[in-house]
Amino acid sequence: MPKILVTNDDGFYSAGLKASYEALKDLGEVYVVAPLVQKSAVGRSMSVMEPIRVSEVKINDMRVYAVDGTPTDAVIIGIYEIIGEVPDLVVSGINLGENLSTEAVTTSGTVGAALEASSQGAPAIAISQEMDDSEKFEFTFKPFDFSLAKKVLKTLAKIVLDRGMPEGVDVLNVNVPARFRGGVEVTRLARRLYRTRVERRLDPRGRSYYWITGDEVEDAEEGTDIHAIRSGKISITPITIDLTANVESLRRWLHEGEIELR
Repeated sequence: MPKILVTNDDGFYSAGLKASYEALKDLGEVYVVAPLVQKSAVGRSMSVMEPIRVSEVKINDMRVYAVDGTPTDAVIIGIYEIIGEVPDLVVSGINLGENLSTEAVTTSGTVGAALEASSQGAPAIAISQEMDDSEKFEFTFKPFDFSLAKKVLKTLAKIVLDRGMPEGVDVLNVNVPARFRGGVEVTRLARRLYRTRVERRLDPRGRSYYWITGDEVEDAEEGTDIHAIRSGKISITPITIDLTANVESLRRWLHEGEIELR
């Protein structure tokens, strides 16, 4: 029976984590290992300067190992302590809120967990559902409608378990629109999801503090994940953990600048 590790960055209490478990529980032996608390936007950070504690929690029919650490910690603990071997599939999500563009892929704890799983040798799917900002950081089992995301996840998981990942692909980054208008599109990453801004505020004692925030871009060029989601389509972006850019381009740049490295 296939072994499947499920994690997230929203915490073990997330309705999206429960939805993933429900979508996958008939496909194999499912292990749920997730952060104890909300860990959005921590990327692929790992706890190397403090101990990691794990608590076993039962939520209805779902047994969860709640990890006092990051999503990456959860993946590593899940593989090497809970399961004891590299699983046949790792799923990160269903995330509350979309993970689009190069910004999200390099900051998202959801995608970061999937990247870590791939580095450990497991096929990985990161899946997110578009939501309003007010709903992205819920701390209870709020009854969102995950029916489409669960269907997409189960379909992709079956294919990966049966055939493996596509050649040269380490992670499938899947985004499901809030208002589905039909269609699935294989996409590339858009450059930016947010126009970054910083809000300066004053605390009750008159001291400054800051919120890093941003306004979402309304659209991006065709073929990108943002354009697909804004068009009401499901976006599937193939990700590789090899971040190497064009090597020949760098060599030409150095040569043209008459730079010689020894």
